Amino acid sequence: MSDMTFDKMISQMTPAIYESLKQSVALRKWPDGRRLTPEQTELCLEAVMRFEAENNVPEDQRVGYLEHRTCGAAASGADVSPEMTGLGQDVGRG
Repeated sequence: MSDMTFDKMISQMTPAIYESLKQSVALRKWPDGRRLTPEQTELCLEAVMRFEAENNVPEDQRVGYLEHRTCGAAASGADVSPEMTGLGQDVGRG
């Protein structure tokens, strides 16, 4: 039996393996086209996230990153006028 642990695998993961796992998770397929099982997807995603954390991958390049956008207004949206949201328009009129 192999003495390879999950932690050891992460510490030995190369950037190429990381990119391959990241793509596999995104497509839910292995590079050869076989579908990932839910368990494989979960383990691959955990491996990708651990690699990112341990290798200081910039936040905007990490899996699942969502850019915060406010459309030029406060994050709460409190300063957005009804016209800017489309609420000031009567869609029934042409």
